[in-house]
Order: sequence, then structure tokens, then C-alpha cells
Amino acid sequence: MAQVIAERKDIDFVLFDQLNADSLSKHPDFEEFNRKTIEMIVTEARNLAIKELLPTQKEGDEIGCKLENGVVTTPECFKRAWELFKEGEWVGTSMPSEWGGQGMPHVVSMAALDYFMGANFAFMMYSGLTNGAASLVENFGTEKLKKLFLKKMNSGEWTGTMLLTEPEAGSDVGRLTTTAVKNPDGTYSITGNKIFISAGEHDLAENIIHPTLARIEGAPAGTGGISLFLVPKIWVNDDGSLGAPNDVVCTAIEEKMGIHGNATAALTLGGKGKCRGYLLGEENKGMRAMFLMMNGARLHTGQQAVACASTSYLNAVNYARERIQGRNISAMAVKDAPAVPIIQHPDVRRMLLTSKAYLEGMRSLLFYVSLLIDKLHMAANEKERAKLEGLLGFLTPICKGYCTDRAYDVTNLGMQVYGGYGFIKEYPQEQLVRDTRITMIYEGTNGIQAMTLLGRETIMNGGKSMMALMAEMQKTFDAAKGNETLRPLAEKTEAIMKRAGDAAMFMAKNMMSGQIESTFAFAYPFMEIMGDLLMAWMLLWRASIAAELIAKGSRKKDEKFLEGQIKSANFFIRNFLPVTNGKIDAIMDNCCAAVDIDDESFGGK
Repeated sequence: MAQVIAERKDIDFVLFDQLNADSLSKHPDFEEFNRKTIEMIVTEARNLAIKELLPTQKEGDEIGCKLENGVVTTPECFKRAWELFKEGEWVGTSMPSEWGGQGMPHVVSMAALDYFMGANFAFMMYSGLTNGAASLVENFGTEKLKKLFLKKMNSGEWTGTMLLTEPEAGSDVGRLTTTAVKNPDGTYSITGNKIFISAGEHDLAENIIHPTLARIEGAPAGTGGISLFLVPKIWVNDDGSLGAPNDVVCTAIEEKMGIHGNATAALTLGGKGKCRGYLLGEENKGMRAMFLMMNGARLHTGQQAVACASTSYLNAVNYARERIQGRNISAMAVKDAPAVPIIQHPDVRRMLLTSKAYLEGMRSLLFYVSLLIDKLHMAANEKERAKLEGLLGFLTPICKGYCTDRAYDVTNLGMQVYGGYGFIKEYPQEQLVRDTRITMIYEGTNGIQAMTLLGRETIMNGGKSMMALMAEMQKTFDAAKGNETLRPLAEKTEAIMKRAGDAAMFMAKNMMSGQIESTFAFAYPFMEIMGDLLMAWMLLWRASIAAELIAKGSRKKDEKFLEGQIKSANFFIRNFLPVTNGKIDAIMDNCCAAVDIDDESFGGK
């Protein structure tokens, strides 16, 4: 049975019916991206993903990456895929055309990546990290650095990474020990060790460019004394030609649970005292610069997980239609009743509809956030920019934290639908579970995302972004109330929204009264509450559009798909929001046991 990686009908529905992405062509920077062009881009991405990337998924997992004599090799099948990816100019899709990119709207790029990530996201990490590294050069590099690096990176001729993590400084980046000393020529000598570097060393490109966090000698301790440097694997001469190898050595690659096709490297910088780098941006402001890449990476991490979950779900749907086992439960008493496809069994249908609802909600959320990035690019004034930046700041940790949690749940359900076959390597479901699991950990664990959402983006923000988001939600609720079928769903979701606001205010007051630890013990439930609310909003928004299209009778061929949108909203809002309500009750109850318990009471000795 062939794998399916994303449903084109759903992608088109989000792009054109829900978000009106083709209207971006009214802006001069996006004028060539009309509906016809967008459809062509998505079609080409789908073809490349299905024909070339998807066949590398299993082989990439089984062969993995190997380190021998200081050289890292990727699965052989990745070589052709990378060349085709470069030929199609898919690396720098959203980067400016003047620097070798396609200048594509982020929401359109997101649609293309939906296919690519679902086909083989271990492979796609080589491109994604390059895109993020190039964005740092574009935003913080000098004209010289832009000319030396950007076109090579956006073409995929060179790739990029992100060097943050160190053995003694994981999520606590401020404890890093990598140092930088300024040289007479304006470059810096870099010395240190970095670990968990995705795509840190490989054989797909002739050069790898490493944005690297380090502390200049004499700089303040903590994150306020960190600077950002651009460290190429091979030094680049002023005329753009490659010089001598830089002192960047891969000392190990990790044996991992999943994403075997991506080389997760440990790198030693300056082991021989000859590692050089360029300063990116200003001294001691490296973390501020790196957050640009990290926030983009967090959005893409959410997409990685959701794309894998989409593949798992669609595999499960097709398998459930074909797998004959057991009688229909309504005919259990009939002696000679025939066996039926397992899609007829109520519990299988529950698992499939749970997966469907989450995937539709998450896809809409990720595309919506991408559209906000495009709107920020087009913003006419500072007030509009501030609002959009606030919305993006609030939604990004949810896209990373909540979406990867729920996507992992969906891949687990996708394996469960297969039963015992889902657990064996003959079928793709177990690999998708393993691959998706990392998304809950890297780019800042989901616990950190929850703390960011509650602390920086809600309480420290004074709730302004949350209120702006709720104002957007209210528009959907008010419109849905005009439909008799959707009115009860809108009212239920609206009630949860108001209670979520009450919970945020309650936690803010607790923080102000000094209950800091106990408040942050509820950060994760708060992220889940906001994620559930966003799912309900997106699904209700989808259902409202679907109901209107059904009423017009203009999309007869899509009627089952449109009816499915209403079913998803009905199922999620009536089955999952009551649980969300219980999470809000738990926050309001303010049980402090998680912080009051003595360390020794956990046991373990």
C-alpha cells in the first residue's frame, strides 16, 4: 500500500478558502504569486515529494549517517534528492530574490514544505537549517558577508546550521564556555565545543556555515554577554572562492531514536587554535539575533511534527479501509456475519476522527502564523507591526509546544490503527512515531515553550497579545452564531475563551503576589488550554466556511470534504473542550503540591 503524505484538497482549502493567500499578490513584493502560480508551486512540491523524497524515507532511516576518519556520509539516496532539491530552487523559497531566493510568501512556502516534511523530514533538516542560518546573515551580516554567503546558501550549494548547545550548557545557554578573541584583521578566533548540532557535518555540500554563539573575552556573564559569529567549515576568501579548511572538527555523531538520516554532530572549534569566524550583528547581542532563527526554527519544528502526523494519519485511513477484521459491532449476534474493514469499528473511527480534527486544526494554525509573517512584511505602520509581532510572539511557542505534543499523539494513533503491524518495521508507522518524538525536545523543550508563553508572552506582555488574539477569535464566533448548526459550538468555544482569559489573570495575580514557582507549575496546562482553544477556533472557522459553501451549492464535488469540516468541529468542541474546562478548573484550584513536595519524597534512591 503506497504512502500518502498530505491531502491536497485540505491544503487548498486552507490556502484559498480560509486564508485567501492569493490576495497577497496585491502587494508589490508578492504580485507574481496569484492563485495559478501558488497552485503550480504546490503541485511541483507534491510531485517532488512523492516521486523523489518519499522513497528516501525508509532507506535514510535504515542506513543513517556514518562517521569514519572524520568524514560524515549521508545515505546515498540523499545525494540525488539534494541535487533535485537544489535544481528546483527549494532551499531559499522565502528568501529575497536579490540574494538567490524565490521571494515566496511564507504561507506558500509552508504549503510546499507540508509535502516535503511529510515525505522525509530528516532529509529536510539540511535545507531548513540552511534557510534559518541564511536569514541570520541577511538580517545581521555586513554587505560583505551577504555577498560572500547568501547566494551560495540559498542555492543549497552551501548549507548552514545553528551552534548553541554545549555539554554543560543545554537549555541554559547563558552558561556556555565557547570563547572568542578579536584578531587584528577584524575576524575572531573561536574556541569551544558544541553538541547536538543537526546537520553539523555531512557530504551533501562543499561548505557548511555555522552561526555560533560564543563569549568575547571580558564580556559579561550570562546571556547578556553572548555574541553571534559566522564560522565556515572551509574559510571563504574575499573573492568568494574557498580557502583552507577552518579548524572545525566533527568528533562524533549521535546514535538516535529517530531522524537517522540527519547527522547530529559534536563539533570542536579551535582545537588547534586556528578556528576563525566573523561577528554577526553587535557584540554581546548574540542571543537577540539568534532568537530570529530560533523562532523560525520553532515554527518549522511544529510543521515537521504535523507533516509526519499527516502522513501517519493518511496511511492509517487507507489501511483501515483495506484491513478486513472482525464483524460490524451491530451484527455481532449474527452467526454468519462477514468480516468488515476495520474503519467500520467505532473505536477505530474515534482514533481517526481525533487525528483528523487535530491535523486540520494544526495545519490551519501553522498556515495562519505563516500568513502573519507575510502580513508583518507588508505592515503599513508601527502600530500594525507591533500587533503582528505580539501575535507571532504569543503563537510561536504554541506552534512548537502544543503542535508537537498533539502531532506525536496522532502518530501514536496512526500506529495503533495498524495494531501489531504498526509496531513492526515492514510498515512506516513506527518510524513516524520515532521521528516525530524529537520535535517535543529540540529547539527548546516543550516545557520551555510553555514557560515562554506564560511568562514572556502573557504576563510580562500584560496580556495585550492574548487579548488581540481573542479579538480575532471573536470575529469567527460572531459569524458562526449566525448558523443554527454552528451556534452551539461557537457558544461553547466562546465560553472557554473567556475562562482561559480568567485563568491567565488568576496566574498573573499569583505571580504578582510572589507565587512564582507554583504559577509556573501550571505553565504547561496553560499552554494546553490555549492550544485546545486555538484548535476549536480554527476548526470552527473551517466549519463556517464549509457551511457557507454547502449552502451556496457551488462545490458539489467537494461536499463530503466540506461536511467533514463540520464533523471535525463538532467532534472536537463537544468531546475535547470539556476536558479543557477541567484544566482551567485545576489552575483555579491552585494546588501547589508540585513545588511543595520535598525532593526526597520523589523516591528513586
